[in-house]
Amino acid sequence: MTSNTATPTIERLPLDESFAVLATTDALHRAATALRGHGFEVEIVADGSAARNLVLSRIAPGSEVHGGASLTIDSIGLTEVLERSGDYLPLRPRIWAMDRQTQKDSIRKLGAAPDVFVNSAHAVTEDGSIVVASGSGSQLGPIASGAGQVFLVVGAQKVVPDLATALRRIETYVFPLEDARAMEAYGRHSALNKVLILNGDVPGRVTVVLVEEPIGF
Repeated sequence: MTSNTATPTIERLPLDESFAVLATTDALHRAATALRGHGFEVEIVADGSAARNLVLSRIAPGSEVHGGASLTIDSIGLTEVLERSGDYLPLRPRIWAMDRQTQKDSIRKLGAAPDVFVNSAHAVTEDGSIVVASGSGSQLGPIASGAGQVFLVVGAQKVVPDLATALRRIETYVFPLEDARAMEAYGRHSALNKVLILNGDVPGRVTVVLVEEPIGF
């Protein structure tokens, strides 16, 4: 969600720690059923290790892979495997090595339509919607339509009843935590500039991996 140039577009609200609570098993399965009905593939796994192994089992060696900055993906070791194992063609190291001034168009085009995009989401609703927030929006295009295949790894604490609750989760829980993280890591505020809501997709393009433990925020 971190943005290099934008300023926060909403007031930083008090942290609502109720959004750190894991969804019930019934809620998790309701969300999975609804997501499948909207064209998403869904797998429910026990922990981050199982999520990492499942995603890797679905990506062919040699595939071009990319992902947004994601605490979830980093924390389960998926970023390290995709970018350092030598089994894949990761785009993020290439993009970070490029000059932001002279190669900005190439950076934009390279990151817009990877073969495989791996990320998380900030909320999943029990009626089958996926919500992702961003400062720059760079990860939203590939998730929405640019990437050939998308994997979203989502901790059970991110499953909420409906869209209104999902948006409140982002404003009162995700954004305050990301803003604090950005200040500590980069010395600048984050920004809640863009929000993507997926209500459905072409069957087989997006796989949601629901994890029965808290991962990320």
